Amino acid sequence: MKRPDEIIDESRRHFIVSGALFVGFTLAAPRHARADEVIADEGAAIHVSQATEALAGSLKTNPLLDAWIRISPDGKVTVFTGKVELGTGVRTALLQVAAEELNMAPSLITFLTADTGASPDEGLTAGSHTIADSGTALLNAAAQVRGLLVSAAAGRFGVPAKSLVASDALILAPDGRSISYGDAVGLVDLHRNASATSPLKDPATFQVIGTSLPRVDIPSKVTGGISYVQDMQLPGMLHARIVMPPSYGATLVEVDEAAVTKLPGVVRIVRNGSLLAVVATGEWQAVVAQRALSNHSRWRAGRALPDPATVHRELKTLATQRIEIAAQHDAVAPATRTLSATYIKRYLLHGSIGPSCSVARFDDGTLTVWTHSQGVYPLRDALAEMLSMPKNKVRCIHTEGSGCYGHNGADDVAAHAALIACAMPGHPVRVQWMREQEHTWDHFTPAMVTEVHASLDATGHIVDWEYALWSSSHNERIVNAGRLTPATMLEKPFAPAPSVPMLQPEGGGDRNAIPLYTLPNMRVTNYFSPTMPLPTSAMRSLGAHTNIFSIESFVDELAHAAGIDPVQFRLMHMQDPRARDVIELAAKQFGWPRRDRTPGRGVGFAFGKYKNLMAYVAIAVEISVVRETGHVRLENAHVAVDAGQIVSPDGIRNQIQGGVVQSTSWTLYESLQYDTQRIRSFDWSSYPIMRFQSVPDSVDVHLIDRPGAPFLGAAEASMGPTAGALANALFDATSVRVREMPLAGDALRRLIDV
Repeated sequence: MKRPDEIIDESRRHFIVSGALFVGFTLAAPRHARADEVIADEGAAIHVSQATEALAGSLKTNPLLDAWIRISPDGKVTVFTGKVELGTGVRTALLQVAAEELNMAPSLITFLTADTGASPDEGLTAGSHTIADSGTALLNAAAQVRGLLVSAAAGRFGVPAKSLVASDALILAPDGRSISYGDAVGLVDLHRNASATSPLKDPATFQVIGTSLPRVDIPSKVTGGISYVQDMQLPGMLHARIVMPPSYGATLVEVDEAAVTKLPGVVRIVRNGSLLAVVATGEWQAVVAQRALSNHSRWRAGRALPDPATVHRELKTLATQRIEIAAQHDAVAPATRTLSATYIKRYLLHGSIGPSCSVARFDDGTLTVWTHSQGVYPLRDALAEMLSMPKNKVRCIHTEGSGCYGHNGADDVAAHAALIACAMPGHPVRVQWMREQEHTWDHFTPAMVTEVHASLDATGHIVDWEYALWSSSHNERIVNAGRLTPATMLEKPFAPAPSVPMLQPEGGGDRNAIPLYTLPNMRVTNYFSPTMPLPTSAMRSLGAHTNIFSIESFVDELAHAAGIDPVQFRLMHMQDPRARDVIELAAKQFGWPRRDRTPGRGVGFAFGKYKNLMAYVAIAVEISVVRETGHVRLENAHVAVDAGQIVSPDGIRNQIQGGVVQSTSWTLYESLQYDTQRIRSFDWSSYPIMRFQSVPDSVDVHLIDRPGAPFLGAAEASMGPTAGALANALFDATSVRVREMPLAGDALRRLIDV
């Protein structure tokens, strides 16, 4: 194999938006397979057969080897994943995994992501599952394919398989004979289920896994090339813009179409119930016509929104389901001190930098949709239901979008594009939301309330812990047509599927609500609301951001009450050795405890293991506070991460750093503005996010690599610990405990002035 710095040839996988690869093979499992288990990945129910439950990662649900790897007779290797690239660099990391076990340079592999006409169905790209599930599947599938090819070559040569060497799609014998992967695949049938065991390489021999390769998606993004669905241009493409209702539940009464159809470039107005759109030959013409169409429309008023002053109190009456997710009762020393606290999180929006966009084309009874949805298969199924079309007549091809991290408008705008394209057969139709639509019709992350009570004994140990949270759904992913916003506006509207809680150990609003610390007496309760004052769904880390913020803030309060250093207090209550390793490493790299203290500055520490299943993260931060304004800035941070076997060190560092920055923005600054009539955060001035001048001076990420250990998802792992560390640093800087997010701003200034 070539050196790692020689193995990326970007020209082989430059993204082409004007075409698509059709691969003729079946993804169907053997007919005797029986569905006995369901994996729920943030809303996409995926069945696992009894016959495949012992397989690795997503091989459980997609066991056929040729669903993942295809080799043509001329030796070309194509690798598939059902996951998608969201700007995390995971496409490069998955390519590395496959290349490692195929013993090939990545530049020799064509790598394709989620496409309902080609790739395996892996549900959603969400919950930091991609490397853990798809990466594990590719690791084992590639190893098994390599093993089958080598065994076939050994039979051809009449030599032991262990005497052969596979390298860059060529199998070499000791006597100089060779056979290509293309010729060897003719001797073996890859249309077979994977095995429970794989001839995996010794991690000590890895040449690609564990190296930081150039990301395959970056060149066009930094040079202004075609990178996103927003950039797509197809021959004869038309542009459409949507007129959205002025409020939730508003219905269209009448519209003066004649005043708009006379405008330059207007091709057609599409109306179905309260769904209203205009189609034009040019994008700016569509924008001008959309504004005119909006001005010439009359709507019947919709429903009122909750009062932001009372919405957190109302959550306790709306939450009709009580779910006890943890209970433990052991005899301990008597309590000497008890503390209580309540924490508040407000609604947030995704704030996708690029407004949601999709392109669709309807030809000869077949619909093709290019979409930045995180789940092309669930979207395909919902579009087919909405349009009364067979699923095999709808194809959804993932195309990167500018901004995501959760359930934003990607699926909804794809439904808009599909509906308009079906009304205009033969024409590619591009639909992009306006900025105010992206903000005001977002699927917000829910407001939350958490309450915690805990007691200490005379030695400073926690002897009991009671934690409760109130939240509506963090997961309204697309499971039926009614979950698509446009489908609810049609003349014959579709009803959304009922809201249901996500169960542990993944959890939704209660994600990471169970502390990893040793707590002899513990009760954790999730109060779930199936009704939602505002439309909500998934955003990066779901409830983990708020729960770890609450838990780690309160652990700090307990440490101060006990008179024990916060890091030492955490170690006193932690038995998991890998958790202890990241706590100790972050503290060491940060120089905890800081001796040289500066007025107006504070330090804080926090820990979390994402979902108690994925990557371990400990973080120490230093902040500055301007008391006169309440402005808070994260100055620097040291983060220790254990994600098991590391595929791409730079990839994990980038994800952790990005998570720290995004969580800092949520925790310090962000809050959805609304009143009882409508959403008021319609642009970047009414929904401020972190600006460049507030970005930390440094976020140093320290990785603990564990070769051979399972991959642990890290993309969302820093969100909660960052929030907790910021809250604790704020107390250190001001001696004030702030328990309501966002932590900074006028509210903080008033607290400090008291």
